[in-house]
Amino acid sequence: MTISMTGFAAGRGQAVGFSWAWDLRSVNGKGLDLRLRVPDWIDGLEAGLRAALQKALGRGNVSLSLRLSRDEGAQAGPRLNTEVLDVLLRLAGEVTARATAADLLLTPLTAGDLMAMRGVIETSGTDEDTAPLAAAILADLPALIEAFNVSRAAEGQALNAVIAAQLGGISDLVAAAKSAAEARRPKAREALGEALARVGRNVDGLDETRLAQELALMAVKADITEEIDRLTAHVAAARALLADQAPVGRKFDFLMQEFLREANTLLSKSQDIDLTRIGLDLKTVIDQMREQVQNVE
Repeated sequence: MTISMTGFAAGRGQAVGFSWAWDLRSVNGKGLDLRLRVPDWIDGLEAGLRAALQKALGRGNVSLSLRLSRDEGAQAGPRLNTEVLDVLLRLAGEVTARATAADLLLTPLTAGDLMAMRGVIETSGTDEDTAPLAAAILADLPALIEAFNVSRAAEGQALNAVIAAQLGGISDLVAAAKSAAEARRPKAREALGEALARVGRNVDGLDETRLAQELALMAVKADITEEIDRLTAHVAAARALLADQAPVGRKFDFLMQEFLREANTLLSKSQDIDLTRIGLDLKTVIDQMREQVQNVE
């Protein structure tokens, strides 16, 4: 099953007085490049998100964006803790009563004195405990990743069909190249014979053994049997990769280089108009397939 590096997913969540919306998207890349846009005041959030994405994804330029807002009616900013204040006021009253009974005069407490006491004023925002919020957001991430992988699998299915069709075209062209090579054999043999005759008429003391060796070398250099066999093997290997369950993008990248190498060698040996045309068509399809393979994870 081919997996594409192109994908998109969006999601929403809500917990502990906050709501969030986020999206996850990616395009092709040589490795895994993560770019996160998340609030930096939530302790441990970015590190947790990055670790989860690295575990779930193999390749691609991946961007994660998280937009966070506090729910309407949720406490925001400084808040008076009335329970703590009532306890402090009761204690202050007892202290004042005991001081009066001992004929001691105390300076009256001000509102500022009370507000400065620990626990009377609670703050939210960057000073609050963000651990519950971070945990809630991280718990919502697997659903987003699952939707994202479904999107990439759907893209991969379409990509699989395109690459399979291109492989079919390459296979047909390889077969055509083999037929063209067979068809040119009589012409090549005749051309070599004529060349031999011309050399024999114009050169005295010709070393027939050396000439036979040179002609045999020319025939070997013009033979594309090895290139045809390798291209056929590459087609079979590519089809096996399309059926593989594991990420195969890097293997496909290497295989496309081998496809191109054999096509170039075939062209350099063609010495025939029909075979050259087939070789050029072959290179075109290979280049088109190479572009598609760049999206395979």
